[in-house]
Amino acid sequence: MKNIRAKRALVTGAASGIGRAIAVALAREGADVDLVDIDAEPLTATANAVRGLNVEARELVCDLQQPAQIDRLLIPYIAGLRPLDILVNNAGVVYHGPTETMSAAAWDRLLQINLLAPIAITRKLLPALLARQESHIVNVSSIFGLVATDQTAAYHVSKFGLVGFSESLRSEYANRGLGVTALCPGFTKTSLYASAETGYDGPIVQPPNWLLTSPAVVADRAIRAIYRNRGTVVVSPLARLLWYGKRFAPGLIGAVWRAVRGKGET
Repeated sequence: MKNIRAKRALVTGAASGIGRAIAVALAREGADVDLVDIDAEPLTATANAVRGLNVEARELVCDLQQPAQIDRLLIPYIAGLRPLDILVNNAGVVYHGPTETMSAAAWDRLLQINLLAPIAITRKLLPALLARQESHIVNVSSIFGLVATDQTAAYHVSKFGLVGFSESLRSEYANRGLGVTALCPGFTKTSLYASAETGYDGPIVQPPNWLLTSPAVVADRAIRAIYRNRGTVVVSPLARLLWYGKRFAPGLIGAVWRAVRGKGET
């Protein structure tokens, strides 16, 4: 995309973390931003930050677990009442715990928010995006959409699926003015850890600060990916190390996880 200024973006999970940072970064580039989240109060705070950059912000409270709410959310774009140039599928949740004890309800919730909702939103908005001279989709996946570890099987399923979905769309629509990016951050300083559902007592322990990337850095990489039409973008030195290790020494990653867990060979 040559220019973001005066374009319109739709960002899910915009109330906090990476979604908020991407929304603000888009606003700094001159885009009007439609903000989607289930949490109204922090969503308003993001909207105020966006408006402070002299662009339009629209607050859209939506529960992405509810297909009917998604359908209502998308009516203005599908009907051509609200042009759309950039779609950022960012909303996501995580579950950490033994796969054999994870409930069906927890699986359904995670897959709906992380994978099925982005697919539905993208599918329904494709005609509107393709009608623009140029447009772009950013699917916020994770390094764990490229590299797998244990006790987060559902999260991996959703994020690997999002990477595959992105690659397929990029291949199919490359010649029609639609750019697609799978954004794969490493550990990032957000509320994801504190809010995660687990199969244990207590929250997930957040990684140490020296391993964490800031949402602002991830947002900067997202903006660069839109301008340069990058396909897969891995953010943070640790994430790139894991990715390169998986690609060039795949057995090594498994050995490292086994050593960390103290399980040895199985």
